[in-house]
Amino acid sequence: MIRLLSSLLLVALATGSHPPIHIPSSHFSNPSSRVVNGVPVDPPYKYPWQVLLQYQASGGWSFTCGGTLIGCCWVMTAGHCISSGRTYRVVLGEHDRSVTEGPEQPIIVSDIFVHPNYDDYNVANGYDIALLKLSKCANKTDEVQPARLPPAGYILPHGTECYVSGWGRLTTGGKLPNELQEGLLPVVDYEHCSQSGWWGSTVKETMVCAGGEEVSGCNGDSGGPLNCPGEDGELEVHGVTSFVSARGCNTEKKPTVFTRVSAYIDWIKEVMSA
Repeated sequence: MIRLLSSLLLVALATGSHPPIHIPSSHFSNPSSRVVNGVPVDPPYKYPWQVLLQYQASGGWSFTCGGTLIGCCWVMTAGHCISSGRTYRVVLGEHDRSVTEGPEQPIIVSDIFVHPNYDDYNVANGYDIALLKLSKCANKTDEVQPARLPPAGYILPHGTECYVSGWGRLTTGGKLPNELQEGLLPVVDYEHCSQSGWWGSTVKETMVCAGGEEVSGCNGDSGGPLNCPGEDGELEVHGVTSFVSARGCNTEKKPTVFTRVSAYIDWIKEVMSA
């Protein structure tokens, strides 16, 4: 799904139907994106919580977004990745989309919870997060493990080295990779990212900015994780890939923007417990 906001570009990737999301003014149209100037994840399954999200189409299952396994029966993705009336499934333990490697676990989504304040026509308003309940729980393996989430309210320090991961486009309007990609994106704190020469008022305090130069998320990366070191050095998922600039995925001073997971911990717990 792609939504055009006026000068932003949302990052969700749906082959053919979900390009990246650009946010030019105040309206989106359909999101899709991938890791620009990233590299194949090595070793494979380095992020065992990474999810491939697909929707059912006439020819089978089509790739649309990424996601994060946050419990054996739950996946977190972006609100803009979801279209009403579609049937979705997730593929866990995926690395190379072009072949069956063995660890894959495809599971149908049985229920969808998009944040109630999310506005499909104004992604930059925030709340770009959704939870997917799986029809059966995942089997934990070396290649499939739930992610750790940050403490509620936690703010990443400026310059923290995080990695975006996904199967989004390698360049703006370019090809989709078969292998899962990753890219180093240093965090740009709100004080810098909200300056007029950067994202200005488009970015909210419930978001995380990361990158802003050669490496970025892009179409197809939407909904996927921003992997960052926690206070103890272990990886946690601090962001849900949301949007990039309409001028191009890797635009200077337009970092990839993520939904800040720590701002939604209470909501996540409420939905999962209910």
